[in-house]
Amino acid sequence: MPETEPWALKLFDRSVLKQRKFTAITALLGPTTGQRCLDLGSDNGVISLLLRRRGGEWASADLTDEAVASIRELVGGDVHRIVGSQLPFADASFDLIVVVDMLEHVPDEAAFVSELARTLKPGGRLLINTPHLKETPLRRFRHAIGQTDAKHGHLRPGYTRERIAALLGSSFSLDAERTYSRFFSELVDTGINWAVEHAGKKGSAKGMVVTGGDVAGHRKLFVAYSAIYPLVWAVSRLDALIPWASGYMMIVRATRR
Repeated sequence: MPETEPWALKLFDRSVLKQRKFTAITALLGPTTGQRCLDLGSDNGVISLLLRRRGGEWASADLTDEAVASIRELVGGDVHRIVGSQLPFADASFDLIVVVDMLEHVPDEAAFVSELARTLKPGGRLLINTPHLKETPLRRFRHAIGQTDAKHGHLRPGYTRERIAALLGSSFSLDAERTYSRFFSELVDTGINWAVEHAGKKGSAKGMVVTGGDVAGHRKLFVAYSAIYPLVWAVSRLDALIPWASGYMMIVRATRR
C-alpha cells in the first residue's frame, strides 16, 4: 500500500465533513464490483482511495497538478489531469462516474456535462456532489471574512436540484437528490477553513487541498485539532436539532439515457 495512506485516513477520521461526504456518496453509489468507474475531483485523494476499496476498476482525474499528485500518492496509477472541460477518456468508457466537488470549478459546465455523457455508457450511473445554492446569514458571514466562492476556486456558487436537472438535460434522467451538512456542520467548516488559511495554506483552482506535505509541515496544528475533534464532532451533530433545514451540500444521482 502507498506509504502516505496513514496520513490521509487519519485526516479523514478527524474530518466530519469528509465523512459526511463519503456517507452521502456511498448511500447513492450502488454496486461497483466488476465495473469500470471514474472519480473526478476527489479532494486530496482519500475519497478516491476509499472508493477503490469498495471494488471495481477505478480511474481518477482532477483539475490541478497539486490535486493529481496528491491522489496519485494515495492510489498509484490511472490518475489523470483534466485540461479545461475535456475528459481524457474514450467514448462509453465507464459504468459509473462520481463527480466530487468539481462541477462548480470547471470553466464550461455544459461542455463538461457533455463529456460526462460521452464517456459514460448508456444506462450508466452518474453521481454529482456539489455545494447547494442557498442564501443564509452564515453564508454572508463567510463571504464577509473572505471565504468567498472565488477564494475556494468556485466559478459558480452552487446548484439547486432544478439547475442540475436543466444542466443534465436530455442525456440523463435524474433519479435521486438529497442535501446534507446543515448549519452546524457549515459552522465547523467555516472555522476549519479559517484555521487552515491562517496556518499559511494557499488556495488554488480547486480551493484548499490539504496534502500529506501539509499535514507533515503542520503536525502541531494537526495534533491540536485532534485534541478538540470531539468538540467539533459534537457541534456538527447539532444538525439533528434542525431536521427541517436543507444542507449546504447536495448530491444527485442520474442515469445515462
